[in-house]
Amino acid sequence: MHYKTAKRWFNWHKWTSLICTVFLLLLCLTGLPLIFHEEIEHALMDIHMDEHPNEQKLSQDELIRIAEERNPGKKVRYAFWDYDEHPNQVLFDLTVHPDDDFEKSQYVLMNEFNGKVLIEPKNEGFLYIMLRLHTDIFAGIPGKLFMGLMGILFLISIVSGVVLYGPIMKNFEFGMVRKHKSKRLKWLDTHNIVGIITLAWLVVVGFTGVINTLSDVVVGLWQQGQLAEMTAPYKDLPAIKTKYSSVDQALKISEEKDPSMKVVLVAFPGTMFSSKHHYAVFMRGTTEMTSKLLKPVLIDAEKGKFTDARPMPWYVNVLFLSQPLHFGDYGGLPLKIIWTIFDLASIVILITGVYLWLARRKAKLQFKEKSPLENELKEI
Repeated sequence: MHYKTAKRWFNWHKWTSLICTVFLLLLCLTGLPLIFHEEIEHALMDIHMDEHPNEQKLSQDELIRIAEERNPGKKVRYAFWDYDEHPNQVLFDLTVHPDDDFEKSQYVLMNEFNGKVLIEPKNEGFLYIMLRLHTDIFAGIPGKLFMGLMGILFLISIVSGVVLYGPIMKNFEFGMVRKHKSKRLKWLDTHNIVGIITLAWLVVVGFTGVINTLSDVVVGLWQQGQLAEMTAPYKDLPAIKTKYSSVDQALKISEEKDPSMKVVLVAFPGTMFSSKHHYAVFMRGTTEMTSKLLKPVLIDAEKGKFTDARPMPWYVNVLFLSQPLHFGDYGGLPLKIIWTIFDLASIVILITGVYLWLARRKAKLQFKEKSPLENELKEI
């Protein structure tokens, strides 16, 4: 590689890395507990199961009535089912207005057999703080987009690092660490070898992380595109003023449309995932892949009749697939452990990268060399 070309790639690698290093270190540190969020939640939440499996489940309409009576002035706007982590339980999200921010939500986890409230999760605690720091640094959508920009810089630093690694290391054995040379060369070799070993993981996590920061943009595109098309006949109709139709009926209709899928979410009328006239019943598949994807079924919330059902657009499916991959949620505990090892390795890369930058600055100030890069290439 020509010296000027190497210098150009070196500057790209240096400045993109330096700009995003602090935020990447924050992402790595907050990402560690989030990898094991399910295990931590189980340890922190004292939930008495008390499932009564020999009894018949209560209707969802009855459970909703109990939840709303427990929280006067608030109405259920979302219902969630997690068959793996919380079987025979339903989680309700209640607010005063259906379009309220999620920070105003009151959550109620209930036993579907007896209507007993098992726990009322709050938007607080260790995991909540870690999640907010990891996703938007408590800055909402601007924070998400900013972290997405840091992710893009991170990907550029990876590409530039790989471009530099090939020509520099072609005359050396793979995995070489020159322990008996200068301290800076030892850390440079450590930085390079750890970076190359974790290259594929870094690209996957960095790319999926950038996609995840665009979740609000993706939801907006879906609302203006597919959801608007599905609810077009109701566009000019006034909002429902009468009592909504049965949620149980909406679930039954949705399950009959596709018996191979399970209901995981119901969005009530007026929420961001439905229209002012519909229940949006989101179904998921039962295989490892299809369980990460959702299919919306719209049910007229006034008449209780089927309106439309379509597979999600490709860009929404990309988001759905990237979210669990980002945190290693595809392969159970073994994959989470692998994700943790790579996360720790990325912290080593960041720390050694900062050290190398400081060492170069120190050398430049002490010896007033023409170019730290040129001398480094000669030394290597």
